Amino acid sequence: MRLLVPVCAVLLVSGASLAGTAAAEPDAVARGKYVLRAAGCVACHTDEKGGGTVLAGGRALETPFGTFYTPNITPDPGAGLGGWTEADFLQALSQGRDPQGRPYYPAFPYTSYRGMTEQDMRDLWAYLQSVPPADRANKPHELGFPYGLRFLATVWQWLYFEPAPFRPNPDRSDVWNRGAYLVRHLGHCAECHSPRGRLGALDGGRELAGNPEGPDGKKVPNITPHAKDGIGGWSKTDIAFFLKTGFLPDGDVAGGAMEDVIRESTSRLSDEDRAAIAAYVQSLSPVPGP
Repeated sequence: MRLLVPVCAVLLVSGASLAGTAAAEPDAVARGKYVLRAAGCVACHTDEKGGGTVLAGGRALETPFGTFYTPNITPDPGAGLGGWTEADFLQALSQGRDPQGRPYYPAFPYTSYRGMTEQDMRDLWAYLQSVPPADRANKPHELGFPYGLRFLATVWQWLYFEPAPFRPNPDRSDVWNRGAYLVRHLGHCAECHSPRGRLGALDGGRELAGNPEGPDGKKVPNITPHAKDGIGGWSKTDIAFFLKTGFLPDGDVAGGAMEDVIRESTSRLSDEDRAAIAAYVQSLSPVPGP
């Protein structure tokens, strides 16, 4: 059983708010909007079924340990990221800790975001300052005992988490390295597509090999190039087309959480970035499913 289920960009805080900041540079805001999409923030931080405002939080994330409710990350002074500084935001993404230094539950995929470049983090912060504030209070998580005990997150980080930036592989092409960055960090694909141990840590030896207990208890497929269990029969064009349209090579369409990912994230990436993701995924060693 997994300790907690990272799903998307889930800043699991309860009721932070955002102090006024100077206007960001237009270029930084534009870049940050792209980072927001690549990181999957919209689908996770928007209660679409409940008619919620974009990025105002409230989406329920059901796990074996209880239900998490994603927080409001608009610049609302009471319900959103009020009182945060840019340094606080960078600390959350790279170290998995809130402005008071308390560790987040690993349902927020800081374990992947730790590899984001500082520029991407700063640009994302700039964009979040530009969105309209939404006065929607955060809902407390509903976690079973003992998972609601916050100190357990400290233990989990001590056991499984180490901040580490992304380091390009000098023996690989720029396209491959861009794909690795998008898949392993910004897009945090492993958080859903990899199996986990009993305490929720990703199984590093089976990265992207599928997860029998994904978001909301749904099975998540193997996306390594394994001929039988994975996507070994897919071409790079197949992968890129799927990320853009949601259509599989056999004509079926994506469903569940992946439908949200495609609609709000991968379909909005550049053709070059989708091609980079395809190149990286196809280069991986085939791994059989769980």
